[in-house]
This record gives sequence, structure tokens and C-alpha cells, in this order.
Amino acid sequence: MSTRRFAETQPASFAFNPDNLAWAEKQLTKYPSTRKASAIIPLLWRAQEQCGGWLPRPAVEYISEMLGMAKIRGYEIATFYTMFNLAPTGKHHIQVCTTTPCWLRGSEEVVKACRHFMGTEEGDVNADGLFSYVEVECLGACVNAPVVQMDKDFYEDLDGPKMEAMLKALKAGTVPKPGPQIDRQTSAPAGGATTLTDPALYSGGSR
Repeated sequence: MSTRRFAETQPASFAFNPDNLAWAEKQLTKYPSTRKASAIIPLLWRAQEQCGGWLPRPAVEYISEMLGMAKIRGYEIATFYTMFNLAPTGKHHIQVCTTTPCWLRGSEEVVKACRHFMGTEEGDVNADGLFSYVEVECLGACVNAPVVQMDKDFYEDLDGPKMEAMLKALKAGTVPKPGPQIDRQTSAPAGGATTLTDPALYSGGSR
């Protein structure tokens, strides 16, 4: 994994808003008083949501102090997990899987579609602030490759044109339906079932 660093430009400070602070304090009740550090990942995640999709350094420091942790421990966690974005993202952040199964099924064309439509390189926010994209490791749906995560939803069985069509829909204010983008039920075989299709198997009789 390549080195991950915080963005050069950082806000002066961070603090949870009242609702998120109340939520964070409730999370801490789930752990023994000597194990408050166990809450760091959900708290960092909530801070990222409050900051519009990225995690500034002051947020990591604020949460580390809240949990009684050394700041370096917070930095280690924030920079290790790629679920934490260390620089500003677009309103819609696209994560394109380019691990071997997705690459073999054409994820390069999905990346090209993102680059062409947004007019940016990986990790940059496009001109209107609406989009950004990154290449990531496995998103856990290899059988339906290529796969992307757009915001909090997953989209599968993609190609370049399908990816561009989804980006156009998002720009127009329409959220595409998550899941396979071909005629496939979840992770069933493309084209329909090919085994266990004999109706007698489901008649209730014994064989």
C-alpha cells in the first residue's frame, strides 16, 4: 500500500457539533473506561461525515484527545485504513476496484470513464466540486466484477459506458439503483440459473 498523508491545507480546528458529540459520548458507554480507544474507528468515521467526506488532521487530534490516546496512535489508524479520506473529496466520491478480478473484467475502462467524465486525475476534485475518484483494493464482490462504490452504495457488472451513464445520472440529481448493472439477481449466474432447475426438486416429494 502506498504512503498516505494528510492534505497540506488543513482547517485550524475541529470539534464535534452538538448532535455528533452526544452520539460520540453514547458510543463510549459501550466500552470499559480503560478501553475508550476501542471507539476510535466509529468516531473517526463520524468526524469524516461531519467534514463532508474527508478527515482533517485536527479531527484526528481532537478524537485522540477525547479517547486519551497519543496523537501518533490516531494518525496511525487514520492513515492505515483507506476508508478514511485524508484530503477533500467531491460531493460524490467514487471508489473503483482495480484488483485482479475487476481488472480482468475491464476495470481499466471504468477508471477511464471516470477520468474522462470528471476531467480530473485520481484523488482530485473536479471543477464543480461534484465528483472525485480513487482506485482501491477489493470491494468484496469479485463474482460481479468490475465493482465500484459510489458514496455508500455498491455498483457491479460495470463497463465504461455504464459507468459514464451513472455519473451523468448523478450529475442530473438521480441516484442510480445499486447492485448489478446487468440482468443478474444479486450474485446469481449471469443469464439465469443453470443448475437445480428441475421443478421436481421443489415438489415436496422424496426422491
